[in-house]
Amino acid sequence: MDSQKKYPQAFSLEFFPAKNAESAEKLRETYTQLAPLKPGFVSVTFGAGGSTQERTFDTVREIKQHTGIDVAPHLSCIGSTKDNIRQILHNYKTQSIRRIVALRGDMPSGMREAGEFRFANELVAFIRAETGEHFHIEVAAYPEFHPQAPSAHADLLNFKRKAEAGADGAITQYFYSPDAYFRFVESCEKLGLDLPIVPGIMPITNFVQLARFSDACGAEIPRWLRKRLEAYGDDMKSLRAFGLDVTTKLCGDLLAGGAPGLHFYTMNQAGPTLALWQRLGLQSKGP
Repeated sequence: MDSQKKYPQAFSLEFFPAKNAESAEKLRETYTQLAPLKPGFVSVTFGAGGSTQERTFDTVREIKQHTGIDVAPHLSCIGSTKDNIRQILHNYKTQSIRRIVALRGDMPSGMREAGEFRFANELVAFIRAETGEHFHIEVAAYPEFHPQAPSAHADLLNFKRKAEAGADGAITQYFYSPDAYFRFVESCEKLGLDLPIVPGIMPITNFVQLARFSDACGAEIPRWLRKRLEAYGDDMKSLRAFGLDVTTKLCGDLLAGGAPGLHFYTMNQAGPTLALWQRLGLQSKGP
């Protein structure tokens, strides 16, 4: 973990674009409640093949304008063309956006060809070629390994290619075993990689939803945790209290072990992230 301990700890949040007026108002309330925490930046997701492209643009502009916080839009390349990505980068430059979360993304439904980009490292290299050092580029990391990777070693090499293509940092998929993160970082160090790898944190508020997300993305819910969460049944209050204890300990262990910050997947809800942030004493620790 020596590679991570030299980076100053910074904390960030993730939102997704609203689908309608009601969810847009909820998102507005959420980022307004969380803005006083002064996160280092907030990220905004982007659908496969640009399926939420306009909503992502609108959300990025709104949050930046209303809070003054740095915003890092996600940019998925699968199913996109170089001209399309070039135009998006130009739009963000004109908005004075300085961060990008560069991702491969999932193949859009019904599409058979990947387009002009197959992997995230190709997107990172393209961004660097087109814009130089204008953007601080974050990429994804998978401590429990990407579900489509043929092996753990192959997934590590994929991450290495993204780092060497010009990534400035990485944000991990969420996980609940700190050892998975520590071992992943140690494996990266053995490959000679030296960039901040920030753990992604998913608050636990709904077991059914969490299990569905985890099955889809390959994030493991340890058996002991799954059984405890299942046992609460419809007692959501007790489940959330237990989930808060679990994620607080996870975050504390990660920071004590040298993690260079935390990235909270808010799910457009303020309460769980606020509770975690306050328990950990992270107020005003943005860069």
